[in-house]
Amino acid sequence: MFSRKKTIYQPQLYLPGTDCLVRSQVSLASLTSFRVGGPAEWYVAPRKIEDLQASFEWAYSRKLPITLLGAGSNLLVSDCGLPGLVICTRHLRSTHFEFETGQVTAGSGVPIARLAWLAAEHGWEGLEWAVGIPGTVGGAVVMNAGAHQSCAADLLVNTQTILPTGRVEVLAPSALDFNYRTSILQGSNRLVTQATFQLKPGADPKQVRAATTGHLEQRRNSQPYHLPSCGSVFRNPESHAAGWLIEQLGLKGYQIGGAQIAERHANFILNCGGAKARDIFQLIHHIQEQVEQHWSLCLEPEVRILGEFQTV
Repeated sequence: MFSRKKTIYQPQLYLPGTDCLVRSQVSLASLTSFRVGGPAEWYVAPRKIEDLQASFEWAYSRKLPITLLGAGSNLLVSDCGLPGLVICTRHLRSTHFEFETGQVTAGSGVPIARLAWLAAEHGWEGLEWAVGIPGTVGGAVVMNAGAHQSCAADLLVNTQTILPTGRVEVLAPSALDFNYRTSILQGSNRLVTQATFQLKPGADPKQVRAATTGHLEQRRNSQPYHLPSCGSVFRNPESHAAGWLIEQLGLKGYQIGGAQIAERHANFILNCGGAKARDIFQLIHHIQEQVEQHWSLCLEPEVRILGEFQTV
């Protein structure tokens, strides 16, 4: 567990001037889809912009590093945990459908799959592809999430962000430098607080629900959802799909500790029970080595790797 020597922690406290609770030594395993990882030195889950601003101020006043956590669906957190303050945005969950414009604005903590179902219930087309994406609206914007030849950048009208200084800005898609599974927001100190998407209202809700269900069934039939994972581990290089490259090497089913390359889809790593973050990390490293050795290609992880790891 991460801790600083000779430091005595208060188990919890309130941010000054708020009712937002900051807790110490909070396990992050249950907050990531891999279900692995050590504790956050400090952890806070704000529900409104003012609490976010107070969280940044509190961390900076103590010179603590800040880590942003959404749904935890594309993260691998070290068994050692994370130093500083982890800010979890999954409780920023407002949703507003503007019927005159066909635009929907959602808080960064809203699961993108839930937003897809809500749109389907209204008979609004455009988000059917997102029903199987295991992340939040904020993560979808940052990573330019996509499936079925569609992606977040295709629909985004604008996104609201907040800087560590507390300054709130609204950015147009042209400012985000969108590319395949990435944007300028990835790795930046800007935090997405909400996003507005342009959809197509007026369709029969039954038809949109049916299309959404079809996308979900297609993903479930081709990808493993029965065990904890982060979704796709590697970005697809230009030449071939990452899963195909890994499968051709006969690596399906290969296991280190409790972590296994999925039999159903080789670009998935599963926590088969009792896996440690180091098992998953070593498996990622092994895949990269094998692909580079046989294909002369460097697979770039889509999963964010946070904290301290050692290669073996």
